[in-house]
Amino acid sequence: MTAHPNTAEFEALHARFAARAAGGLKAQAAALPHDISERLRVARERALTHARQHQLRATTTGSVVVARSSGGAAVLGGPSPWWLKLASGFPLAVLLIGLVVITQWNNREQVLAAAEIDMQLLSDELPPKAYSDPGFAEFLRAPPQ
Repeated sequence: MTAHPNTAEFEALHARFAARAAGGLKAQAAALPHDISERLRVARERALTHARQHQLRATTTGSVVVARSSGGAAVLGGPSPWWLKLASGFPLAVLLIGLVVITQWNNREQVLAAAEIDMQLLSDELPPKAYSDPGFAEFLRAPPQ
């Protein structure tokens, strides 16, 4: 298991890296031709304006903005359309309908099983009272002669 640096050490290391990277970029930026440095400046201004607009939009709607690595943003907590609300209730409705169908099927199977037993009992030559007689139960347990 590797040891993680504490937060202060990590921030110090991060600040040193940022300072070195910024210094290197500034040194290389002085050697760039004027037209390239102007294009970079305009692109930086556009990016800042775009970021400010997204930040303003997120704060006015009360939404949470989560940045993605692809450069876009996913907005959570905004107003959801009616079909999304309807679709979120669909699995619950299917579950409830399934439970009702399973209960009905189970009840039907129990009724059919009881009807089958009753039909065999009533169509037998023996009267139903014979099955409750202890002597008859003993007769059934005895091996055939």
